[in-house]
Amino acid sequence: MIIKNHEIKKQSLDKYKFFLLYGKNDGLKNKITEELIDNNTNIKIYEEKELLENKNIFLESINSGSLFEKKRHFVIKRITDKILNIFNEIKDSDDIKIIFNSDNLEKKSRLRNLFEKDKKLVCIPFYPDTEQTLATLAYNYFKEKKISVSQNLINMIVNKCNYDRVILFNELSKIESYLKNQKKLDLNNILKLVNLTENISIQELIDNCLIQNKRKTVFILNENNFSNDDSILIIRYLLNKCKKLASLVKEYEKNRSIDLTISSARPPIFWKEKNIIKEQIQIWNLKDLKKLMYKINKIELQTKKNISNSLNFINDFILEISNFKTSNKI
Repeated sequence: MIIKNHEIKKQSLDKYKFFLLYGKNDGLKNKITEELIDNNTNIKIYEEKELLENKNIFLESINSGSLFEKKRHFVIKRITDKILNIFNEIKDSDDIKIIFNSDNLEKKSRLRNLFEKDKKLVCIPFYPDTEQTLATLAYNYFKEKKISVSQNLINMIVNKCNYDRVILFNELSKIESYLKNQKKLDLNNILKLVNLTENISIQELIDNCLIQNKRKTVFILNENNFSNDDSILIIRYLLNKCKKLASLVKEYEKNRSIDLTISSARPPIFWKEKNIIKEQIQIWNLKDLKKLMYKINKIELQTKKNISNSLNFINDFILEISNFKTSNKI
């Protein structure tokens, strides 16, 4: 019997013993699994491979029963059609509830066909979350926490979570903890907090742009599928990076020691970033950085006025920086 995942709460499934959950949406599958299993119940979790290698021990535990539990609950992960042999030996057992979990099962799967056609068995397919679904989850989360946030920022968070609600809720929880008593979320908060899936690529892009490694910069632009929404994120990251670099350059122009400048930086510079920041300090001076930040502000206004073409503006601007003739260039 096929049941859609959003119909779970509408139906009473207590009378069913066997459930097949398949598809690539672990976050939603975990949520549904929690709803299917009784509270305060001891759950035993197995891998299919583990059961196939210790079949007799598992069957004995199923058939022996328990004096302390009315119904025993089992979750069996990464199942395939190989589990059918074990299932046929336990399908008549009483006082058990078993959830079979699989990443994906093709239409020709014997296990899937069995669960879809037998009215005593429950088959629940899961599909990847859509952008709209995740945006709604994020909106409801912020609404419940009474946090003010624009739709653009919600879209930015959602687009970077790789259509994974587990990642989404981790980031939302991180944002809530950071804000504490604050009730408004802005772009700077997101840049500081959210571990967006493309932040690493953006950081690498900006770092190579500022050391004027044109070849690597072009490579990153070509290899990453940045969207128009990313343009604001890139430009804000670039501006924040330039502000930090300007502070370091100002200190370096006083003491003329790169090592001292790096070691005395606050907050401390992570060791992996030290070499590339040294290069940036040697290339840029304070006067050129001020000119660059002025241009960044102009480009940001331009991108916001024409968001549909913003990525082209950003790409051209990044390449322009890579070719910028600084007076410090060695």
